[in-house]
Amino acid sequence: MKEARSVFLKMHSRFPTNTKTMNILLLGFKESGNVTAMELFYHEMIRRGFKPNSMTYNIRIDAYCKKGCLGDGLRLLEEMERVHCLPTLETITTLIHGAGVARNIPKARQLFDEIPKRNLQLDVGAYNAMISSLIRSKDIHSAIELMDEMERKQIEYDGVTYHTMFLGMMKLSGIEGVSELYCKMLERNFIPRTRTVVMLMKFFCGNQHLHFALNLWDYLLQKGHCPHSHALDLLATGLCSRGRWQEAYQCCKQILERGRHMSESVYHMMQRILKQYDEMEKLMELNRMKMKLQSVLPQSGKEPICSTC
Repeated sequence: MKEARSVFLKMHSRFPTNTKTMNILLLGFKESGNVTAMELFYHEMIRRGFKPNSMTYNIRIDAYCKKGCLGDGLRLLEEMERVHCLPTLETITTLIHGAGVARNIPKARQLFDEIPKRNLQLDVGAYNAMISSLIRSKDIHSAIELMDEMERKQIEYDGVTYHTMFLGMMKLSGIEGVSELYCKMLERNFIPRTRTVVMLMKFFCGNQHLHFALNLWDYLLQKGHCPHSHALDLLATGLCSRGRWQEAYQCCKQILERGRHMSESVYHMMQRILKQYDEMEKLMELNRMKMKLQSVLPQSGKEPICSTC
């Protein structure tokens, strides 16, 4: 951000700055996590005659909400209304999420209920923000009711909806709630994001529900999706720890066949087990597949689990 600001200071006299330029720089300060620097730059913008728009306010509100400073976010909402800069759906959604971070559920609910009154259309993002707030306050029943409301209004769940609800179910409802939502997800033919797959694998394998873990693995393969190598780590370890190494071996083959590397820890585990049971042919097959993949797609370190996957 220091470099970006330096470029701006050198170039602004030669090129007229517009709202987009200013908001990009403001966004950069927000993403750096330095709210004070963001506000200093904002006031510098104002002194240069810049007129903020709804995006400018949304960036500042988001910065405060992520820091748990809901009061400052609400102050900016009042300022927007005072200067006739109409709040957008993103503005209200951000504040709902901020209210959840601050554990202020009454305010989150008030903001959520105000959305139609502001002539804004509720969308999956607004529902996700409210569901997240309810999960933070451990109100799983109200979160389920919101999901039902989404269904009635034909607002489809997205990856964030499922991830947030699974997280809440794991903490508050256990396997019963998770399995019910899991079955509903499969009925809708929804493909969860990588982080959700890994989270589910960890839960299923860690709580001795390997049938669900294998079912999820098979479901993803049938849909043409190759699971992340970390999902294989969890599943193979869970299977081998219960003596089901044959199934773990098949999962390793499936991931190699689809062009994804298995981790060294899983490979060494399978190598040890296959030698123990004198399954040298299987080990040779695994080695052959591993070397073939390495020759066409060299392994370049750990595969990241992206939050957007």
